[in-house]
Amino acid sequence: MGTAADLAEALIRQMDEDGPISVAAYMEAANDFYYASHDPFGAKGDFITAPEISQMFGELIGIWVADLCTRAQAEVVHYVELGPGRGTLAADALRAMSVLGRQPDVHFVETSPVLRRLQRERVPGAHWHKDITTLPTDAPLVIIANEFFDALPYRQYIQTYSGWRERMVRHDGEGFVPVPGNEPAEDRVPEHLHHAIAGSIYETSPAGMAVARALAGKIQRQGGAMLVIDYGHEDYAAGDTLQALNAHAYADVFSNPGLNDLTAHVDFTALARTGKLGHVRVHGPVSQSYFLSTMGIAARAAALARHHPERAGEIGAAHHRLVDEEEMGALFKALAMVNTKWPKAAGFELVV
Repeated sequence: MGTAADLAEALIRQMDEDGPISVAAYMEAANDFYYASHDPFGAKGDFITAPEISQMFGELIGIWVADLCTRAQAEVVHYVELGPGRGTLAADALRAMSVLGRQPDVHFVETSPVLRRLQRERVPGAHWHKDITTLPTDAPLVIIANEFFDALPYRQYIQTYSGWRERMVRHDGEGFVPVPGNEPAEDRVPEHLHHAIAGSIYETSPAGMAVARALAGKIQRQGGAMLVIDYGHEDYAAGDTLQALNAHAYADVFSNPGLNDLTAHVDFTALARTGKLGHVRVHGPVSQSYFLSTMGIAARAAALARHHPERAGEIGAAHHRLVDEEEMGALFKALAMVNTKWPKAAGFELVV
């Protein structure tokens, strides 16, 4: 597949031939190479996700799946995970589900050959898909999307003195830089932002919303649900949230494409609206702290500490990191999309 330098050269050639490319196209090319070329997770990688922090996270999601399927009286379901990382979450969730008498078929939507190898070690019986179009249609789908939507391509628009323009990326001879496009883009920006000050940025993820809409349709036709956990915000108005991570530190978004993890904050209000357009019932969003606490993470942490007293400090630190509002508890949010004939999902009890 070549090197990151090869990717940069290919992007420069494309820009020389066709002009600047959109931020979304740059992000897609960079992330496709990034995930296909190495394992980014864990202390030796670029970031740590919740399943890698503690087994409690995946176990509670497994309980969430088993509980919902039992109350829906769904004997046969497919467990689907989008961008399952190393397979850690799935392995923990499936172990908890097995204790509760559930052993569903497992389907992973994953394009990275590196990550597929790691997933196969942890969940050897899984089925792999390059995208959602080949997911099974013969039974309900219970879909887990943990830190998936944040890495899909985002389009950005910038207010200039000549009006809104899509934010593009070009190479100036020394590096990649963002520049306003030439075409007016007022029709792609909410009307209340049309008179925003110059330099204002508005971002959206048509790719992410298309995936969410398609999955909502599948859920409503086949039965099932989708649980989305990601970092993001509600009632997004404007602002640039695109960021790059490398070795657990922030990096320049437009430097070294293919070597950094590029993500943006998920717009949970837009995600909820998209689910409703797909005619499913939407629960949330709620904070990750609320969701995990409602699912019983404190009791699970206490039980683990009793059984493994030598790890009590580690278990307590993981619990704190997952739910504390100064850590992951507030920034990360949970949202569920559920078939209208299925019961309300656990973890959202006090949410209308």
